[in-house]
Amino acid sequence: MNKTIYALGFFDGVHVGHAALLDRCKTLAREENYRAGVVTFAAHPDTLVLGNTPPLINTPYDREKLLRERFSMEQVVTLPFDEQMHTMPWRDFLHMLIRDYAAAGFVCGEDFRFGYRGEGNADALEGFCRANGLVSAVVNDQMIDGIRVSSTYIRRQIETGDMETAVKFLGHPHILSGSVVHGHQLGRRLGIPTANLRLPEGLAEPKFGVYACRAVVEGKRYCAVTNIGVRPTVEGRSVTVEPWILDYDGDLYGREITLEFYRFLRPERKFPSLDDLKAEIHRNAGETRAYFGE
Repeated sequence: MNKTIYALGFFDGVHVGHAALLDRCKTLAREENYRAGVVTFAAHPDTLVLGNTPPLINTPYDREKLLRERFSMEQVVTLPFDEQMHTMPWRDFLHMLIRDYAAAGFVCGEDFRFGYRGEGNADALEGFCRANGLVSAVVNDQMIDGIRVSSTYIRRQIETGDMETAVKFLGHPHILSGSVVHGHQLGRRLGIPTANLRLPEGLAEPKFGVYACRAVVEGKRYCAVTNIGVRPTVEGRSVTVEPWILDYDGDLYGREITLEFYRFLRPERKFPSLDDLKAEIHRNAGETRAYFGE
C-alpha cells in the first residue's frame, strides 16, 4: 500500500468545514508525493460513547460517494466503531493506522477528539507526528455568516426545511441515493410518473413537502420535483420520497438514482381533489425549471 496522509473524522454531510480539511490533506499529499485519504467510521461514535445516534445527513454509501467523487480522495478507510475501537487508546489508534494502512501523516480539525474517553486531541496528534517523523496539520473551524459550520447545524436546517442554508453550509447539494421501488402508481395515473424511494432509517428527516431537485440517472442530470412525506391527499401513512423526473422517459424500477436537493418549495398538504394536486405539482415543476434556469 502506498504511503498516505489521512484526514481524520466522521465527515457527516462532507460540508464546508470538512472540505477545508480535505483540501489541506490533498495539498500535503501532493507536496510529499503521497496519496490523500480519509479515515472514518461505519457508525457514529456517539452510538457507543453517549449511547445514542444522532440523525445523520448521509448514508455511509453517500458519504463515501461524496468523498471519492466530489472531493477526489484516493483512499477511504471506513472502520467499524465497535467496543474494541471505542476503548482503544489514542496512540494505539494512530499506530494501527501506520501499521495497517500505510499512514504517513494526519490532518484533523481543531476540535477533533479520538481514542478512549476522547483523550487524544489535535495537540496530541501533532506531538505524536513530530516524535514519529510524520506529516501533520490542524485545520481551524470554518465560519459562514458568523456561524460555525457543523453537521449538527446543517441537520437542523434540513429538518426545518431551510434547504438553501443547508446547501450553503454543505458547499454542495444535499444528496440522497437509492434504488427505485414499486409504488402505488398514483403519479402515473395522473400523468405525472414519479419514482419511489425509501428514506433510509437513521437519516435526518427533511421537512415534509416539495423540493426543487436534480436527479442523476446513469450519469445524466435532470430537473426533478420531489415530494417527501406521507401523501395526505390519498391518505398515505409511510414516509416516501417521490421525485417526478422532468424530461425523463424510461423505466426506473430497480435503477439507482441520486437526488440533489436545492430548495424547499412548499409544505406537504392535503388537496380537495386529485385534479387540484395535479395542478399544484405542475406549478411546482414550473418553479423548479425557473430555479435552474431551464
